[in-house]
Amino acid sequence: MKSAATSVSTIVTLGLLAALYVEAKTVIPVNDVQAVRVDLNLSHVARRVDERFLSVAIDASLIAEEKFMNLLNSPKLRTLAKALIPAFLRFGGTKQDFMKFNPRGRYFQARDNSSGAVLGKLCERLELPPLLENRLKQEWVLHSKTLLQEELEGKCKKTQFSEYAVDLLYAFANCSGLDLIFGLNALLRTSENTWDSANAELLLKYCESKEYIMSWELGNEPNSYEKKAGIRVDGYQLGQDFVHLHQILQESTLYHSTGLYGPDVSQPRDHRKDLLTGFLETGAKAITACTWHHYYVNGRDTSLEDFLDPEVLDTLATKINEVLEIVESVSPGKKVWLGETSSAYGGGAVGLSDTFVAGFMWLDKLGLAAKLGLDVVIRQVLIGSGTYHLVDDNLDPLPDYWLSLLYKRLVGPEVLKAQVPMNSGPKKPIRVYLHCTNKKSTYYRPGAVTLFALNLNKNEVTISLPAHIDKSTIEAFVLQSAEEGSLYSRSVKLNGQVLKMVDDRTLPPLKGHELPPGEHIKLPGFSFAFYVLIEAQAPVCK
Repeated sequence: MKSAATSVSTIVTLGLLAALYVEAKTVIPVNDVQAVRVDLNLSHVARRVDERFLSVAIDASLIAEEKFMNLLNSPKLRTLAKALIPAFLRFGGTKQDFMKFNPRGRYFQARDNSSGAVLGKLCERLELPPLLENRLKQEWVLHSKTLLQEELEGKCKKTQFSEYAVDLLYAFANCSGLDLIFGLNALLRTSENTWDSANAELLLKYCESKEYIMSWELGNEPNSYEKKAGIRVDGYQLGQDFVHLHQILQESTLYHSTGLYGPDVSQPRDHRKDLLTGFLETGAKAITACTWHHYYVNGRDTSLEDFLDPEVLDTLATKINEVLEIVESVSPGKKVWLGETSSAYGGGAVGLSDTFVAGFMWLDKLGLAAKLGLDVVIRQVLIGSGTYHLVDDNLDPLPDYWLSLLYKRLVGPEVLKAQVPMNSGPKKPIRVYLHCTNKKSTYYRPGAVTLFALNLNKNEVTISLPAHIDKSTIEAFVLQSAEEGSLYSRSVKLNGQVLKMVDDRTLPPLKGHELPPGEHIKLPGFSFAFYVLIEAQAPVCK
């Protein structure tokens, strides 16, 4: 039976969500913008990001009850994950620091025996039967609400997981072609407040015995350990803990050259800057890349206006530059990742983070992060509790999934320069980014470039390009809400057609619309788009 306090908390939570929904229905005041000129520089690669730049996470909350890890055997989820490769798959989050490996002798052979046929048969054998999948999905909906309520109340329950859960996770990554990063529990501490590595060594030994190829993290948002668990770990000690883990990995025949990522701090503010600096001073040599987390807004009190506000989007640049400055001053040349990120913290914003409007934050973050020098961006979350996931409760793709898929297909790792020199007003409602077109796309000729643009305005805008490429054939991929006049749709239209899977194993063809040479680009109000300039002949993209 629920306590009175819990009931009151639930009522308050529902009241907040209702208020958020009402607030989100308000009309957005915007500027009027009709035409912009975009300057492009095709002669110089400003930066190169990892080919797995857009990566995804599975929230560790999925392991809270081991049976839900079986959802990773859904053929539909595997189809969706496989379409996003190459990518990292991070398994972590708040729950990772409350998980303990408890071997029970229950496992199966999930490794790749170097034979595609063997792996293929394993992946086929593990597939969830439809009836079991449907039952698990229904149970997960109820369970995820419990997890979200626990997070709202600041409760972090300890949980145990067995070899079986590890096997299911690794099989999903392996069958999908994703590079797994496993988050270890950093809150297992000794009486001297140093990291107790015994449980991690037990897990490493098991994974090594199964020849599971993966990378590692240690801890999630250490700046909030005191709030979550009453334990304070300073940056200096955290760095020492990573050095300890690095030494353990060095002694492993399988993991001696594996990736180690951290410290996964929240965006720097006050003592978080000190924690990151202290960590790097002692632990920088142990890590492959420095990771930090970013969310724009609090999911419990945000609004539709925030998701479309250029000033909110611009706060990311400030945070990125702060982190880059800290890392460069202490450990020059160290790669920096957004190790976990989405629109709103606290599990996302109900009615916003899983709808079309969230795409403005997501696409702008991808453009800005690459432009400013981050190497990898890990999206929270492919599947897990909350409302910022890429797939819904039925494992059907949400708008941000389709946006991610198009990005993967059209955008290469080479970052070029693009700008709108006369962007109207202080809020700059038209935002543009430029990359070489993905060279793995055999459809486009060498030298093609991909421009992606966001229109945060209600009015259509005409985009004119420089004269030297104005005559290039352009293939346009315009994404709009599937519901006319509403940004709350959980479906998206590509060039006027609603995107949905053909069946559980088949994605639809993502077809562009070819614009005649010399025709100006027309970007509808409240939309974003990718434009492949097929005949750009950028020498740096050949």
